[in-house]
Amino acid sequence: MSYYVYIIASRKDGAIYLGVTNDIVRRIYEHRTKAAPSFASRYNITRLVWFEIYDDPTSAISREKELKKWKRSWKVQLIEEQNPEWVDLYDTICN
Repeated sequence: MSYYVYIIASRKDGAIYLGVTNDIVRRIYEHRTKAAPSFASRYNITRLVWFEIYDDPTSAISREKELKKWKRSWKVQLIEEQNPEWVDLYDTICN
């Protein structure tokens, strides 16, 4: 089973949310449909802009905790290294 650390955004340079999941397609779908009241649903944060894949939950959770301590500018740089236009990657993971 794979585990994912991901960043979603409302728009380029907009509000961002960092999370971890074992089913990224389902989790991003939940964000997109605002399945539960949350920070992400309140600020319309639905665009998947970055993710990493891990083989075990401990590594994924450790990475998430590490990234949550980062400054916003470091997170933006991480996103833009792989996705400079902040393109929504959701369709690429659904196929």
